[in-house]
Amino acid sequence: MFSESPAFSGFSVDDIDAARTFYRDTLGLTVDDNAMGFLNLRLATGGVVMIYPKDDHVPATFTILNFPVTDIDAAVDELNSRGVVTKIYDDFTDERGIARPTEANQGPLICWFKDPAGNVLSVLVA
Repeated sequence: MFSESPAFSGFSVDDIDAARTFYRDTLGLTVDDNAMGFLNLRLATGGVVMIYPKDDHVPATFTILNFPVTDIDAAVDELNSRGVVTKIYDDFTDERGIARPTEANQGPLICWFKDPAGNVLSVLVA
């Protein structure tokens, strides 16, 4: 039934204009206004994520969007140069906010950051 459906994901923000500016100007992504007054975030994979305003928005407590990169240090440098704060977890990241594999943490090289609405995003080496 759903195998041919052009499914898409979405998330809320508290300020649609701030989201547009962040995703378009800060992250350099393609952002379109749709007919409902929401935003369509166009991904390099061809997928679309809908961003919609919500008066009682509460930031997601999980990572809503991951951006695979080949060089995490360069990605973090670029984010920081654009004013994005990447150090949001102190307990298992380095001074730049990058979680690097250790004996205790076998996960990927990953760094989290937040959008203006407080939603968590990441760059990671996949």
